[in-house]
Amino acid sequence: MKALSKMKKGAKGKVIKIEGDGRFISRITSVGLALDNEVLVVNNDGRQPVLVYSRDTLIAVNQKEGAKLYVKEVSA
Repeated sequence: MKALSKMKKGAKGKVIKIEGDGRFISRITSVGLALDNEVLVVNNDGRQPVLVYSRDTLIAVNQKEGAKLYVKEVSA
């Protein structure tokens, strides 16, 4: 299990844990990052938002929010 903000470009995984208050969880799931969703990290240079592709949508998540999303990496 790894925080989304620590994943490298090109990594694939499945969201397995979301930390935060109810407002954060509601907002992040409404944009497409819910439990058991698969994600592909499109870009993560450690400074800018993490760009992920999930459910046919490109989503930008800032580094602080990405640290609250835990992903289990899967092979390509």
